[in-house]
Amino acid sequence: MSNIEIGNKYALFFDIDGTLVSFKTHEIPPSTIFALTQAKANGHKVFIATGRPPLIITNLKAIEHLIDGYVTINGALCFVDGKEIRCKNIPKDDVQTVVQVAQEKSYGLIVIGEKDVAVLDPNGEVDRIFRSELAVENLNLAKPLDLVLGQRILQLTAFFSADYESELMRRIPSCTSGRWHPAFTDITAKGADKGEGIKAMAEQLGLDPQNTIAFGDGGNDTSMIKAAGIGIAMGNALESLKQEADYTTTTVDDDGVLNALRHFNII
Repeated sequence: MSNIEIGNKYALFFDIDGTLVSFKTHEIPPSTIFALTQAKANGHKVFIATGRPPLIITNLKAIEHLIDGYVTINGALCFVDGKEIRCKNIPKDDVQTVVQVAQEKSYGLIVIGEKDVAVLDPNGEVDRIFRSELAVENLNLAKPLDLVLGQRILQLTAFFSADYESELMRRIPSCTSGRWHPAFTDITAKGADKGEGIKAMAEQLGLDPQNTIAFGDGGNDTSMIKAAGIGIAMGNALESLKQEADYTTTTVDDDGVLNALRHFNII
């Protein structure tokens, strides 16, 4: 495992969709690539903190060489140099409940195992939103549900409304929900959120939690915005997230990352 020395420098944690990557262009803005390159040159560390599982983290090629570690699946799976730092799975009974509900009510569902992913998409909603709106690749590599259910399940991305979400969550009390898109929510085991992921990364790598900065825009970023030494909301973030943040920058498409890093003298 990498021995990351950071001293009085900062560990920067970035959400992907809506923070590093534009929802409009599906790309990382040039100003963000420049900003991260400068931050690294100045001795700071760059980490990803995303709801995406590793299989579908396919939109970071422009900055992959700058990344020091990953908090993925909303903190359920954290790793550095391919070595696992944290893995927290959903209890089997709760997995079965969510899968059964999806099948009975014909909801879309992405079942994310420790190695593979299965997709239930009876109405085409998963494909439409992930492929068209989020430009997600690699869902074609999904495996059969029975095969994936034989693994530890780390996340269930369920395509149902916020109204039904509260009802279902009462049936799976050992889980938590992080919604960052109106159409779906990410269900993980309690204790698996981005904030806990940052804490685990800091503990394992000897980082001072006060020297962490988190950037986000969605509901599933709330825990890390609160856990980080400095929490930064993008200009396009939910209002509820902005209320929790220490600072709100401009939007992802208006040099938000660059402006924030300059504001805090990181670059």
